[in-house]
Amino acid sequence: MLKVVVIGSGNVAQHLIAVFKEAKGVELVQVFARNPEKLTHLLEPQKVTDSADSIKEADIYIISVTDDAIAQVSSSLPFSGKLVVHTSGSVAMEQLDSKNRRGVFYPLQTFSKNKEVDFSIIPLCLESERNEDYHILEQLANQITKSVYNISSQQRKALHVAAVFVSNFANHMYAIGSDICRQSDIPFDILKPLILETADKILYLDPVKAQTGPAVRNDRQTIEKHLDFITDEKQKEIYKLITQSIQNVKKL
Repeated sequence: MLKVVVIGSGNVAQHLIAVFKEAKGVELVQVFARNPEKLTHLLEPQKVTDSADSIKEADIYIISVTDDAIAQVSSSLPFSGKLVVHTSGSVAMEQLDSKNRRGVFYPLQTFSKNKEVDFSIIPLCLESERNEDYHILEQLANQITKSVYNISSQQRKALHVAAVFVSNFANHMYAIGSDICRQSDIPFDILKPLILETADKILYLDPVKAQTGPAVRNDRQTIEKHLDFITDEKQKEIYKLITQSIQNVKKL
């Protein structure tokens, strides 16, 4: 039974708390949080502390706070020689204080408040300074997911950039599409089957081969009609840039 302390109370921390509570091979001994009131729906009060001096003994301490706070939180921990990891996709493992054994426990997923996720299919990207610590992290990861990867800090940086493109930027495209629909009094729900089919295709096809639309066909007439229709200059610029990017990829 692996003993775990989670440090933090945000979206990622709350999802980890929820999944650790149900994992058979994990004992969630405590959560350390500056805002313990955020966790009242998940844990009984005696499981939560807002005092660093009251942090209990554990096999793994998981820091799940904002990226900017990771270094400060790790340096403020009142112990040394323990296995301390963070959950960030963009922060190097070396940002953790070297007084403890350092590692990374990065779940590659978008987390939203009150939106349940199936943790068993979420990739967990692991990194550690010592082989024996990696095996501990791997043991913990295997308790909550079927998808575990050994990813270095440099690889994780690339992965996080890629994730921004396929998740954050893609969602922004949905927001623009929703805005265009709203302006023409069209329900955005009409586009949802298209969104789902587009996402589903890349499970079976290379994204470049799955590309459709006027840009990849170089349908200049349709592209010009679209540009004439778009009145928002920023949206028009985005349309032009993405169209050109698609066409550049096609030429490779």
